Amino acid sequence: MSRRGRLIVISGPSGAGKTSLCDELLERSGLVRVITCTTRARRGNERNGKDYIFLEQEDFETKIAEGWFLEYACVHGKLYGTPRDQVEAGLEAGRTVLLNVDVQGAQQIRESGIDGLSTIFIVPVSLEVLRTRLEARSTDSQEEITRRLDIARQEMSERIHYDHVVVNDDFGDAVRELESILMTVSRD
Repeated sequence: MSRRGRLIVISGPSGAGKTSLCDELLERSGLVRVITCTTRARRGNERNGKDYIFLEQEDFETKIAEGWFLEYACVHGKLYGTPRDQVEAGLEAGRTVLLNVDVQGAQQIRESGIDGLSTIFIVPVSLEVLRTRLEARSTDSQEEITRRLDIARQEMSERIHYDHVVVNDDFGDAVRELESILMTVSRD
């Protein structure tokens, strides 16, 4: 019987760099990426089934009722969820599965009692740096940026519930720190 894999959950406020960090980790390693479902509109060149699984609200709610998600949450007014079957397939194959989820989803996963879980919270150096990153993305209005910063303040207080906290001041340093954490947890 093969060894069951590990589940790594990465969270952090919008604009902290968690998606870019996760993308870099996936590029450098043999981690399994799970394609998250969402009801939000596509941004830029995002592709259905590659970046996200884009669902209509009704389809998403049906999947919730069917127990299809390991976790799901309403974030910035849109639903996001992690397909349970993708996570279980990776874990059963003995692989390390990487999830990029918000603090609500991370809490649901912790409460699920799933084996082999490690959690990492990504923080920006400051809220001012976070504001600059959100503005540089040019995807949100000033009102939306202000709302995201308010939510970020609340989310930052949740970092005490995570196994590791990584400050994303320098991208390369943050990637190296994450790789070090992944090496440590994979030996556990």
